[in-house]
Amino acid sequence: MNRTMQRIYLADDDSDDRAFFSDALSEIPIATTIEEFNNGVDLMSVLLNGENKLPDAIFLDLKMPMMDGFECLSDIRDLDSLLEVPVIIYSTSFHQKDVDRLKDMGATLYLKKPSSFNQLKTLLHKCLSYIAKNPSEKNTQEQQFLISI
Repeated sequence: MNRTMQRIYLADDDSDDRAFFSDALSEIPIATTIEEFNNGVDLMSVLLNGENKLPDAIFLDLKMPMMDGFECLSDIRDLDSLLEVPVIIYSTSFHQKDVDRLKDMGATLYLKKPSSFNQLKTLLHKCLSYIAKNPSEKNTQEQQFLISI
């Protein structure tokens, strides 16, 4: 992982959530660049074309049109070139069976979308700090898989 500048991909169909995320990311003490996608299809198109440098982390919303977070995660984990890229689920929903399924599918972390800007900054900092220390490690322990305040 590039420790000087982390390259982040965010797939989320809600433009307000993308702006909220991007603004919070710009205020944490970790240097990042972000590329935003409206849905999983657009994200996969960029990941599959091979022209761009791989991201240091991918944040995926679960509920998106055309290709949801489950489908996207499955496609990402099916590609050898992306096996080491951390995938963080970033969603407003929280259902234990979905969390368990996502963990089994190879998600690195699960980040429930917070309601406040400061909480989001704290969560993103925790999340990216964890990934910097454990770049390709998959969390099997529930309390480490779920990132919260």
